[in-house]
Amino acid sequence: MQTAPAPQAENRAPPGPHPGIANSEAASMMLTLTVAGQLCAVPVLTVRDVLGVQTITRIPLAPREVAGSLNLRGRIVTAVDLRGRLGLPPRGPDQVAMSVVVDVGGELYSLLADQVGEVLSLNAEERAPNPPTLDASWKEFSLGVHRQGDQLLVLLDVDQLLALGV
Repeated sequence: MQTAPAPQAENRAPPGPHPGIANSEAASMMLTLTVAGQLCAVPVLTVRDVLGVQTITRIPLAPREVAGSLNLRGRIVTAVDLRGRLGLPPRGPDQVAMSVVVDVGGELYSLLADQVGEVLSLNAEERAPNPPTLDASWKEFSLGVHRQGDQLLVLLDVDQLLALGV
């Protein structure tokens, strides 16, 4: 008497965080934001929330890029000012910051930007390396650039942005 072979487990990747969107498509989706007039983008897969103006509590002795912390539904989230991190002048007293909350390694961080834009699907083949004219302080935080009409979209490396004090 022969027995049927045991069924083999299928080797499937776990479903992505966005049902109905293929992982490769989701990986190419970017949330645009503006920092001191420069159009930038972060991967949508890292974004957990987009918040308006928040109360931020200053943290004593924190690096200057760390604006402080905010409370997000009971969780303390470190707020990193992108202007400070990218070596740009601070916001004026009449300018407000929006928070893009990202998840990196299970920790939540708020990236403070001047404006948050739209979600774009970017073709990886159209990505260009950093131009030689890109400010040196930005090169370590940029994964490359995309042309968006008459603007240059800088793809930000969220892991590098959050490598504070390293």
